Amino acid sequence: MAGTGKVAIVGAALSDIGRVDTKTPFELHFQAASRAIADAGLTKADIDGFGSSAMGMLAPIEIAEYIGLRPTWVDGTSVGGATWEFMVEHATAAILAGHAEVVVLAYGSTTRADLKARRRTANLGFGGRGPIQFDVPFGHTLISKYAMATRRHMHEFGTTIEQLAEIAVSTRYNASFNPEAFYRDPITIDEVNSSRMMADPLTKLHCCIRSDGGGAVVLTTEERARDLAKKPVWVLGTGEATSHTTMSEWDDFTRSPAVQSGKHAFGRAGVTPDDIDICQIYDAFTHMVLASFEALGFCQPGEGGPFVADGRLRLGGALPTNTDGGGLSHCHPGMRGMFLLVEATRQLRGEAQGRQVENAQLACVNGTGGWFSSASTVILGA
Repeated sequence: MAGTGKVAIVGAALSDIGRVDTKTPFELHFQAASRAIADAGLTKADIDGFGSSAMGMLAPIEIAEYIGLRPTWVDGTSVGGATWEFMVEHATAAILAGHAEVVVLAYGSTTRADLKARRRTANLGFGGRGPIQFDVPFGHTLISKYAMATRRHMHEFGTTIEQLAEIAVSTRYNASFNPEAFYRDPITIDEVNSSRMMADPLTKLHCCIRSDGGGAVVLTTEERARDLAKKPVWVLGTGEATSHTTMSEWDDFTRSPAVQSGKHAFGRAGVTPDDIDICQIYDAFTHMVLASFEALGFCQPGEGGPFVADGRLRLGGALPTNTDGGGLSHCHPGMRGMFLLVEATRQLRGEAQGRQVENAQLACVNGTGGWFSSASTVILGA
């Protein structure tokens, strides 16, 4: 797969997003997939591969049936928020091997609507069976696991809460240019740090929003891509890695598994972080962005705080990141990795109206799952 550029994203779309009280996750999958297929200038009859996750054991089969697809290649990988970047690697390999020609990856979730309607409660503890049961008595929710990692980074490297807050401020700045963003009003570092405490040191505005929504991308061969409706966005390199589920098994609280996934992705693409024009980095919490930059090699370990300063991540900055507003301000229905791919595709096509990064040619997309449990990196090129 190294540096092939033989597989491309040829369709990308979102379902209704934000506040969606009248649709089911199945309907959001249908919307997103149908829109992405149409965006590519294809029909359902062209699709022979499908991937989806997060809706039970038979997710790719049930959802494909609902959409009206009969794929001969499927992927139901479930590794948290990085799932969709993992699936890009899997779909790319399948297409190169000739196991599928046109693959749709789709996602849809109504986590906000479900919680508001009390159809189910938020599950932030992730159960008490298997190895993870040994964390549960200590109250290690997902948020508190990230808070522990954040505090460790601050202790070890002197990272400040103000530096972390700058990530939220910059992301909100980007969201102000996106009419689809859930929150668009400017915020300040003081407002981020004085918002309600969630898990020390993370306040509410250091954490992602809860919204509804879905998205989908379509991948196909080089030959097919060149004859389709939209400019292809090439998959240049991918990488994936896993780390831990139990906190006691995490060797270094400051080290994301993106160290490995990034090394593979950049190596296979034949580019370096210095070549990248835009980043789409999973941002369930501000610290996740900072740690991902360090792991991917954009800066050295411990230098993430200064790296994100001076508006670097903003539209017009040195490295525009999460240009749609990210999970902190745009959309986060539970597993945001799909939205990273859609935004990167729009940017590289020159279709990100109101927030377009001029002459964007290379994008680094990095998904994170669980609590730095998994990571997958995708390098995309125009």
